Amino acid sequence: MTAQTSQSQRNIYLADDDEDDRLMFLEALLEVNSNAVLTQAEDGKQLLDILSKNPKPLPEFIFLDINMPKIGGFECLAQIKKNKKLNKLLIIMLSTSSDSLTIFKAQELGANFYAVKPSTFDDIKILIKKVLQMDWLSIQNDKKKFRLA
Repeated sequence: MTAQTSQSQRNIYLADDDEDDRLMFLEALLEVNSNAVLTQAEDGKQLLDILSKNPKPLPEFIFLDINMPKIGGFECLAQIKKNKKLNKLLIIMLSTSSDSLTIFKAQELGANFYAVKPSTFDDIKILIKKVLQMDWLSIQNDKKKFRLA
């Protein structure tokens, strides 16, 4: 499912099996940036299927839930990072877990950032706004900033 306005500026993907979470993310994104384009996937398999069709343009970044059916976030991340055409994509892992081992695994598999899923609409907007305003080049290699607050 893709939502867009007439003059799209930011191309963002979201893979999350929770329909309510996807809808809330879309609404928050459009409040933060009404020109954004959001492509949604219900699980990692659907995301990989979308990416396998070589979409133009590729997403600026992907928000990837960890716990999903069919292909989960970690497996999806690993497959993206093994693909020469996709391995430079910026990926933010989302999870309800703040467990340090989960965060470490996301980092080891090549995620760019990790965020605990916000539970309120306002917190989702804050996360999205933070990501959209990031200077990705300057903070990408800073291990201390891997987890987004």
